[in-house]
Amino acid sequence: MGANVALIERGKMGGDCLNYGCVPSKALIAAGHAAHVMQHSDRFGVKAVTPDVDYSALRDHIRGVIAVIEPNDSVERFTGLGVNVIEAEGRFVAPDEVEAGGKRIKAKRFVIATGSSAMVPPIPGLDTVPYLTNETVFELDSRPDHLIVIGGGPIGAELAQAHRRLGAQVTVLEMFEFLGKDDPELTDVIRRQFVADGVDIRAGTAVKSVAAVDGGIAVTVVRDGKPEVVTGSHLLVAAGRQANIDGLNLDAAGVHYDRKGITVDARLRTSNKKIFAIGDVAGPYQFTHMAGYHAGIVIRNILFKLPAKVDYRAVPWVTYTDPELAHVGMTEAQAKEQGIAGFQILRWPFHENDRAQAERETHGLIKVVLDKKGRVLGATIAGTRAGELILPWILAVGGKQKIGTIAGAIVPYPTLSEVGKRAAGSYYTPKLFSEKTKKIVRFLLRF
Repeated sequence: MGANVALIERGKMGGDCLNYGCVPSKALIAAGHAAHVMQHSDRFGVKAVTPDVDYSALRDHIRGVIAVIEPNDSVERFTGLGVNVIEAEGRFVAPDEVEAGGKRIKAKRFVIATGSSAMVPPIPGLDTVPYLTNETVFELDSRPDHLIVIGGGPIGAELAQAHRRLGAQVTVLEMFEFLGKDDPELTDVIRRQFVADGVDIRAGTAVKSVAAVDGGIAVTVVRDGKPEVVTGSHLLVAAGRQANIDGLNLDAAGVHYDRKGITVDARLRTSNKKIFAIGDVAGPYQFTHMAGYHAGIVIRNILFKLPAKVDYRAVPWVTYTDPELAHVGMTEAQAKEQGIAGFQILRWPFHENDRAQAERETHGLIKVVLDKKGRVLGATIAGTRAGELILPWILAVGGKQKIGTIAGAIVPYPTLSEVGKRAAGSYYTPKLFSEKTKKIVRFLLRF
């Protein structure tokens, strides 16, 4: 758009998402799904087989997917766009100056987009054993005999199920609730599938220490007040994320921060109004699509001098387990906490959907939260391809639409989209089949 831009990157171009996060994890999940289909194809009348998983070839598959996408984020592409790419670590030396690669750069505006990395909890003994994080787990060239996962959030859950379907024994250790940030009625759909897959989920489990043992790793935990020891061959730490702020020398720039990351206002400006922060480093939602959303806000502020502000009312997220778990807006619990008077809940199960029946993917549920006037406040979907089905609900929440917008839509048959339409239509069922309606119909049919 005509601005003079320098891009400073100390690691791999494309950052965490391309190299260690979204892209490799979805490639791994796709492999796990393929193995699962092979094992359960008899439900379609096709003989099931036990897959022979080659972890070395699997690693090549993951690397191949990254390689295809990589050019979009490459130094060459950005240089070709006219960006001055500096491959070095950057640090502030003044409120309007950064040092990187032996150069000092002054600018009118700065954007900090340093992301986040795996948080390693202070567990006694963890520093004495080999352990995996999302930055190293995709480099495995042989199948773990028994993978112990510390953390039952989205990252831990996705990687746990994928490895289980690829043949590893898997135990998930979660201090609080499994997928605890989502609606428990919907996460239970995911939990039941994990149990069916053979994943050992131990919620309410505190990890006390880690130690090396012959042939593996022993994790000492406390569950229901009783100590236990879980032994496995590999350990994956997926206990949350922490903002990447070390080394930025933010104090020299007058930028306020805390352990959660950089403090920003609604326009994503830091305490130094010349400096913006976006994505994971600024929170509160650590998703790639939120970094993209933040970028749009900052572009309007910097290039067009528009006071654009963030609006988090319709922030969606998806956990790419099988079934998937997708959410936008308000949950039932939040409606209760916020004292939303007269809110209503709509539900519709996947087993009532013809496409789901045809594909034997009936394990699922949609749950919608409405205000007393029928406006959509939030929606959560647990089911196959839930991430693809959440879009109309994002539009409904963001646009403050009433449920009639979705109930009145013409949806092609047979599609999974009908799950949402049927849920929306159920809002009108009590009135449509009430005694009052019947009396009106009987009266009108006299003429």
